[in-house]
Amino acid sequence: MMQNPGQLKSFPTPDELPALERRLIFHPSTITDPKVLTRAQIEHYNEHGYVKPIDVFDTHEISSVRAFFDDILTHTLRAGRTSYSIVSAHMKHGAVYDLLTHPRMVALAKDILGNDVIGWGAQFFCKMPGDGKIISWHQDASFWPLSPSKTVTIWLAIDDADQENACMRFISGSHRLGHLTWRLSDDDEQSVLNQTVESPERFGPVVYDELRAGQISLHSDLLLHGSDKNLSNRRRCGLTLRYCSSDVASDPRYNWHKEGVLVSGADPMQNWWNPARPAIDYEIG
Repeated sequence: MMQNPGQLKSFPTPDELPALERRLIFHPSTITDPKVLTRAQIEHYNEHGYVKPIDVFDTHEISSVRAFFDDILTHTLRAGRTSYSIVSAHMKHGAVYDLLTHPRMVALAKDILGNDVIGWGAQFFCKMPGDGKIISWHQDASFWPLSPSKTVTIWLAIDDADQENACMRFISGSHRLGHLTWRLSDDDEQSVLNQTVESPERFGPVVYDELRAGQISLHSDLLLHGSDKNLSNRRRCGLTLRYCSSDVASDPRYNWHKEGVLVSGADPMQNWWNPARPAIDYEIG
């Protein structure tokens, strides 16, 4: 059902999260005939919680995406906002909506989730050169008013990402442990996020998600991950595209259902509003 989304989504507060009715356990992919991924990659996703790297866009294609992001970032910073504030981007920018619904991205999501797929989120994570902030160790599903926990994130590298400029890092296998205990981040930790899972090394080995621009990685919503400070002289930007199976429902108090786009198959339970592509790029500010 295509509707005017109106107010964009909000996040539950730390005090509200414990009261949410959610089932946060890992749901392995059951796809046996993938179209893009190999069976070995799906087995790796189920076992380790991620797949990387996968070539998606060539140099020319990702240069076009980067130029569009550069324009968004310029306007965002001029408006007094930070490089981490570009959220719900598919609701504001037709070009980002096009990436969320891009056949190459949707095919990858279907290889994990099956045919009935909702694209519900698009957010840029941009670490500027010399950026002193970290992304603390966390599980994505912990922040979200969604149940069951069946979201896969496609992380598209807009810039080259490596250890020098603070690429993502995963704790391999941690997604199979369910919802982990977290605490509120301290101000002196300089974390972009307000949740921190302590001593991540007790849950498994650290894997660095090094990607060239135009490559993607996939990771589970329960995989423990984060990134360090970018103390290099190079920017590190990625676009997260979030996909879930259509049986996932959101708590209506937070309006997440208004941003879910049906990108494949059907939504028989009508959990999501399926908003139209933005006709123009909304003014940033």
